[in-house]
Amino acid sequence: MSLDIQAKGWGWRHAGRRAWAIRNLSFTIKAGERVLLLGPSGAGKSTLLAALSGVLGDANEGEEEGSLTIGGIHPRDLKGHAALMMQDPDSQIVLTRVGDDVAFGCENMCVPPAEIWGKVDAALASVGLNLPRSHETAHLSGGQQQRLVLAGALAMGAELLVLDEPTANLDAVGLIQVRDAVADAVANRSRTLIVVEHHCSTWASLVDRVMILTAEGIIADGSPHEVFSTRGNELAQMGVWVPEENTTPPYHPDSPCHPIPSCHPELACHPELACHPELACHPELACHPERSEGSTTQPRGSFTPLTPFAPFRMTHNPQPCHLELACHPERSRRIHGVDSQVATPCEVSKPAVLSTHNLSIGHGSTPVRSGFSLEIPEGLSTVITGPNGSGKTTLALTLAGLLPPLAGTVEASSTLAPPGRPNPHAWKSKELLSRIGTVFQSPDHQFVSNTVFDEVAIGLRAQSKAHDTAFQSSGSIEERVNQLLEELRLAHLAKANPFTLSGGEKRRLSVATVLACNPQVIILDEPTFGQDRCTWASLVEIVRTLRDGGTTVISVTHDEAYIKALGDYRIDLGQP
Repeated sequence: MSLDIQAKGWGWRHAGRRAWAIRNLSFTIKAGERVLLLGPSGAGKSTLLAALSGVLGDANEGEEEGSLTIGGIHPRDLKGHAALMMQDPDSQIVLTRVGDDVAFGCENMCVPPAEIWGKVDAALASVGLNLPRSHETAHLSGGQQQRLVLAGALAMGAELLVLDEPTANLDAVGLIQVRDAVADAVANRSRTLIVVEHHCSTWASLVDRVMILTAEGIIADGSPHEVFSTRGNELAQMGVWVPEENTTPPYHPDSPCHPIPSCHPELACHPELACHPELACHPELACHPERSEGSTTQPRGSFTPLTPFAPFRMTHNPQPCHLELACHPERSRRIHGVDSQVATPCEVSKPAVLSTHNLSIGHGSTPVRSGFSLEIPEGLSTVITGPNGSGKTTLALTLAGLLPPLAGTVEASSTLAPPGRPNPHAWKSKELLSRIGTVFQSPDHQFVSNTVFDEVAIGLRAQSKAHDTAFQSSGSIEERVNQLLEELRLAHLAKANPFTLSGGEKRRLSVATVLACNPQVIILDEPTFGQDRCTWASLVEIVRTLRDGGTTVISVTHDEAYIKALGDYRIDLGQP
């Protein structure tokens, strides 16, 4: 049977929602085609993938109109036709050991037992997850979880491979490995591939076809060259991360959808940075000879050549200590190996708001890293980087007081900690509320309310009960919530259930829940996951404003554009 996919006026509305998640879709995808599905955050891309995989639900979970069929059959009525990788890989992991989890799909597809372990090993190797079959899935990082779920999808051998943001939490090496593994899986055209990815350059050379989905339906459908060359600027303005060569100036892929304020002249002090489009400096400042490398009269803050671990930051109102961090290549602190210490520290004129001594971190009794010390400067934006599995999320949760150290100490400064109690893990939840706010890697793990509005308001209500705050009245709480929802482009979803949002919308909601209580320190784990260009720019601008107002920001990220915009200080964990 030919598994051609056909949609005729198809749409879906989640139960309890007035607005349709997706509507008026009509298209045909031939068996064996490779399709890249693009569109702004919230356009319905994940909803369509869930429908094609047969997991969207029935009439009790929403309303369907039109028709969507695979080989003339509704996807819910097909068994084993699709291998789906969802945005939240943790929700797809069902067994406690890596090998068993990959084998689970094969067993459901009735693969002969004698063939299963060979398929499991081949799939794990193809995605670069070099762990024993017995490794516990609970001890995987977010990027490792993505690789595991993809391995399970590839091992199944299903005729439809449906991938939703498959490389969002991966380091650079992992991204290439995953992309190549998918390319091998679809090389003989026996599988149909549909992939959603905001950063489309990774997949453009692999796919035959690009479809652009918006609230109005499919607005562009053709070869990558045809779609990007004829509509590149239009797509960029609506939020699609279009490859730069397919647009005309002044578009730059890392720039927001609105003009960036001119940077301070003291940042335009090195030719490699002065003319960088992200800095958007005034032309009279950009290549001033007194700011060129080798000048005999260089101003304060002059640059030495950038290293790969010395990202710069844009700022509206730089201070001397910020400039010192932004311009000096040695400001990037690195941790190499399990037992090594941090390299020579940078000259930081800001005091440490959080510090560790001889710290060992891990889950349960299993260490991820051991015996290191570091400091987080107060009032700056610190980024934690490193390959998948290096302990970035574990370190962030330990700094946040949500995981206990296996050994060593974490101490908060006297300006942050309750009197005489520097260990964040010993604080009560109401003490953490206004001190350290944490955005988890998986947004679903922190949602507890039935509406988007209530999700943002819950922390404010708890805060008003615990303290005499400025948000005691219901009117003040409502004003604060509405302000945040507007800034994060979620106002139209105020009454929606958080679990029905798109992946990008869930990420912005999780950020809003933390921002609402104005904590002194904010810890963000992959904050730009699932964002289009426009929502990325809004989120980065909000974080930048918080930092400029004195909030300490700590971000776990692989996003190089985010690091360039907000990397005042960098801790690179390297390989564990």
